[in-house]
Amino acid sequence: MNAIDKVPHSERYARCIETSKRMRWDIDEDVIRGRRFDVAHKFLPDGLSLANAFTTLSTDEKRFVSQIQGRTYANVFGLVERFINAKVLELSHDHWFGDQVALEALVRFSDEELKHQALFRRIDTMIGDVLPGGYRFDVDPNAVAHAVLGKSTWAVLALTLDIELFTQLHYRQSIDPDSELSELFKDVFLYHWREESQHAILDELEWVRHDADLTAEERNRAVDEFIDLVGAVDGVLQGQANADAGYFAMKCGRAVDEAEEQAIKAAFLNAYRWQYIHSGAQHPQFGKVLASLITESQGQRIQAALATLANSPEVVS
Repeated sequence: MNAIDKVPHSERYARCIETSKRMRWDIDEDVIRGRRFDVAHKFLPDGLSLANAFTTLSTDEKRFVSQIQGRTYANVFGLVERFINAKVLELSHDHWFGDQVALEALVRFSDEELKHQALFRRIDTMIGDVLPGGYRFDVDPNAVAHAVLGKSTWAVLALTLDIELFTQLHYRQSIDPDSELSELFKDVFLYHWREESQHAILDELEWVRHDADLTAEERNRAVDEFIDLVGAVDGVLQGQANADAGYFAMKCGRAVDEAEEQAIKAAFLNAYRWQYIHSGAQHPQFGKVLASLITESQGQRIQAALATLANSPEVVS
């Protein structure tokens, strides 16, 4: 048991409030500060874009891939934060006439998620101003939110914690250390990371609290629903990988034959599966919390489902 596990839940909610107040930031004054994106720089680091898997591309083309993926990265976060915010507001109802500290923590969480959605809409527009036209992100956030929120709270919170944890991992291990990235892009995810760190704590607290009221049968169904949600995420990623690979082929400035385009599509999909599924599923804290709530056989079901999302064979590692 680490030190944070020993802190009473009420105090952990209070600490999230304290940190939220201290870390508060403004989109224009703190993040953007009058800057524009510079296409001379990468947006996503190689550790997330999996640039080395794009074996047929030049250095400049790999930089373009990082910029396409960076735009999609911002859009995916804007997408998932729509359903995350709705679920947080729903969970806050449990605290209306109870723990007012927990209620304030969740209200602040919701306010920050709304700000993040506004930030990512802004970033999409700003990147669109400097990249060639023709990029598409056709996923409807409201439709996705309706579909996700149709699953059990347990399943949604499992997916949410996975997302909040990989956000932190991506920033600390890949985005922050890369000196070749756009400084503006790095700052977007620095400020995002600062608030998401508290959100992950709240996700865990609420997931464990909710789990305590479930029967074994309800939890077993929820595990299947979590697996369904991961599959739905993969469906979104497959569609976006196809769109982004097609956009690259149209705008890279040279002919791309069918075989190369298929390899590029596979490389995009593998990168997106790493970014949005596997990096979170492999996060130690996610594994620890999940294992504390489920049986061994349920864990095996989840691992078997994740194993079906292995790398596409067209990509050479």
